[in-house]
Amino acid sequence: MATTESDPSLQPILLTLPSLTPSLALEILPYGLTLHRLFVQADGKTHDILIGPESPAGHITQKYTNTIIGRYANRVPVGTHALARNGLSASLTAIANESPSVSLHGGPVGFDSLPWEPLMDPSQAELFTQAELATAMAEIPAACVFRRISEDGEEGYPGRLLVEVLVGLVQPKGPPVNEGKEWNLGSVLIVYRAKLLDEGKVTPLNMTQHWGFNLDASLQEGQSIKDHKLKIKADNTILLASDANSAGSLLPVQGTHHAHAEKETGTIGERFPPNGYDEFYLFSDRSVPIPPTRLAASDLTAETDLLKGVLDTEAREPVVELAGAKSGLRVTFDTNQSGVQFYSNNFADPAKQARKKIHGGSGAVGDGYEPCSAAFLEFHEPLAAWLFPGTQGPSANDTLLASGEVYNNFVRMDVWYRSPERL
Repeated sequence: MATTESDPSLQPILLTLPSLTPSLALEILPYGLTLHRLFVQADGKTHDILIGPESPAGHITQKYTNTIIGRYANRVPVGTHALARNGLSASLTAIANESPSVSLHGGPVGFDSLPWEPLMDPSQAELFTQAELATAMAEIPAACVFRRISEDGEEGYPGRLLVEVLVGLVQPKGPPVNEGKEWNLGSVLIVYRAKLLDEGKVTPLNMTQHWGFNLDASLQEGQSIKDHKLKIKADNTILLASDANSAGSLLPVQGTHHAHAEKETGTIGERFPPNGYDEFYLFSDRSVPIPPTRLAASDLTAETDLLKGVLDTEAREPVVELAGAKSGLRVTFDTNQSGVQFYSNNFADPAKQARKKIHGGSGAVGDGYEPCSAAFLEFHEPLAAWLFPGTQGPSANDTLLASGEVYNNFVRMDVWYRSPERL
């Protein structure tokens, strides 16, 4: 049996932007498709803006730290659920792991705990078209596609599912904004695709990256993100039941501590609730077209190029923004998903975790991150959406994928820097 040191799924794959002084570098582990480090070079200082363990092997026990989540992000009620789409039917048996009534992040052994295959030759990808691969080669200079097949019945989910995920770094375009006071350092792009390999099947599918940000941690001046500024363009949250499963209806954010809209925003800590944040925010209506989250497989022809629009910054509209208080770093997010889960790392236990050395930790278990030390921003559809059709906002879909369809989910994060003297 291979040791963790020799396990190929724990060997980082490094992506860097091709320049003499790259502004972004990303280390990815095939284990759990984990974003192990995201380095940002700004004004002579190197930052790692993702929390996490020092060692790649630390992700085996330090779960849900920058990993992919699937088949289903967030919480699903435990039990057997009937599924129906496009005249097809199946059933899901959701397995308890968070509590007796909650199946969290795909079940006990979700996508986060399994090795993914990196495709060293992206042309081997089946769910990205020839036109898209050409766009990726031209406009995403550092990229890798990861693949795995989730077998029929895995964690109770029906249908044999092929999943491919493109992760890449995008070179900044155009001049700096704000009259030269702020610089675009580049972007991280993640595109999730999937299709059922079996005929006559339906499965719930709702993937995301469970990544946790602290934009000031590398300054080693404290761990809290309560002084970060957060903007979420949302009018509603999802009402939660007592066990944190969805109750299937909406709650307005206006006038509450959930109002992270631009006109009301301050620091995260300004109206920090007693138990911290762990809420799903449904985005407000957007003024730009949103790429489809699901399409007929027959519509994904060789000439189809959904990447082109994602890479067109002038045609996109950020829905979330997070800004550090001291580093001068800011990140903005665009996605075709209908909402975001914001979790403020409330349940972090430093005695059971390890903290990166660049963040002032020793790298050893027992010297971990404190509660409220990260902003986890997970872009996906509402919790167990197929159980509540039409009640969780007009932009939300039912998160069911039928045979003959392709799942399409993207998130793009742009990284910005402004000298702290100009904050």
